[in-house]
Amino acid sequence: MTQRRAGLASLRTTFAVSFAAVAAGVTVLVGFLSYDAAARLVRVDQQSAFAEVVQDLQDEVRHNKMTPQDFSSSEPGHDIVRPSRTDVQVLGPAGEVVDSGSPALPVTAADRRIAGSPVAGLAVQHKDVAVGQDVYRIATVSLGGERSEGRGAVQVAQEFSDTEDLLRELQQRTILMMAAVVVAAGLFGWWLARRITHRLRILASAAEDVARTRRLGIQVPVTGSDEVGRLGRSFDRMLGRLAQSEEDQRRLVQDAGHELRTPLTSLRTNISLLRRIDELPPATREDLVDDLAIEARELTDLVNELVDLAAGQSDTEPKQRLDVADIADEVAVVARRRTGREVVVRVSGETAADARPAALQRAISNLVENASKFDRGGTTPIEIAVTGPDRARQGGGRQGAIRVEVLDRGPGVAEGDLLRLFDRFYRAADARSLPGSGLGLSIVREVAIAHGGAPFANRRDGGGAVIGFTVGGQG
Repeated sequence: MTQRRAGLASLRTTFAVSFAAVAAGVTVLVGFLSYDAAARLVRVDQQSAFAEVVQDLQDEVRHNKMTPQDFSSSEPGHDIVRPSRTDVQVLGPAGEVVDSGSPALPVTAADRRIAGSPVAGLAVQHKDVAVGQDVYRIATVSLGGERSEGRGAVQVAQEFSDTEDLLRELQQRTILMMAAVVVAAGLFGWWLARRITHRLRILASAAEDVARTRRLGIQVPVTGSDEVGRLGRSFDRMLGRLAQSEEDQRRLVQDAGHELRTPLTSLRTNISLLRRIDELPPATREDLVDDLAIEARELTDLVNELVDLAAGQSDTEPKQRLDVADIADEVAVVARRRTGREVVVRVSGETAADARPAALQRAISNLVENASKFDRGGTTPIEIAVTGPDRARQGGGRQGAIRVEVLDRGPGVAEGDLLRLFDRFYRAADARSLPGSGLGLSIVREVAIAHGGAPFANRRDGGGAVIGFTVGGQG
């Protein structure tokens, strides 16, 4: 039980982990691609905006002779010349800070050279400049001048650390969202696996009950039209077949044991008499030996028929295309030699079929031997009639059943015995004094069923019996 639960738990865990792993892989991939695209878009947008600010500033100082005072925060209209969302710091001709930015921006040697340049619109840029705890991108644009001296420069800075903070927050939220999706996928996978394995647990429980109790009649309550449902129904049918097979074997053993007691009891009695054979008269000795021979022969016949019956149930003989009429002719030849009776074969219609030749020959032989036994003193021939469908009426469609009949002029079969004639070990009241085991017609029934047909028995007009079987039609 522990192993079964561990196995099913492992299956559920495998389902859940697999589902969560697939969801995690897809989520991580989508999340990474989404974040990367968003971060790239934001950074490119910020860079483009800063580049436009610098370009506009360069265009303005090139077309207008501007001084550091024009950009001073104390001058009226400074909000027009100062770009929005930027930090502006004004430098003098020597690179000194004329109007500090907020916060104050660092001034490098390159910035001082730009401030002293007489050419307007020259620019130098600095990336990832740390100002306090923030990170800026800084561009220094020259205001130009006259002769060899410049009028100063303007430094424009844009903070990028707030953008990175935004992207980090987006990254954290993306990670949290991915984790939530993975957990939800794992829970859903666990629920789905439990739902899928529920019916498998029922099948496993049924199999364990069969192994523990050895009872094959257990019903398997599995529904659905998917693979698990088909497996459950197949398992249920398999148990039914096994239960029927076990019942057939049990009944065969019981019936065989019952039938074997009579000849064995008689043999024991006669063997006990052999101890006093010297005291018996010669005639009694002859009778005793004859009885022993008869009992041994009947016991041998019973064992042989039991073996034949078991072989007929095994269905190990492969089917092949044959003519049932040819099998009947072979049986007739052997029967004439064994019984000395005339056996005739009548054939009509198409008698070719897919059948097991040995099983078919055994069935027809049993019918002929049965007829010979019950019509022991008869003078009329025993007839074997093999009737197939009319070839002209087949029309290329499905072939009908082939009918095999054995007709005799014996005492016939009583109405009350017709229904039980093919039961194992069943013998009619007027046949119990005759030799036989009651298995011959049971073998006929097994062979007929194995070939898709059925046995039948009727009383013959004018006296006698008609006993036979059908071989199912072939496509």
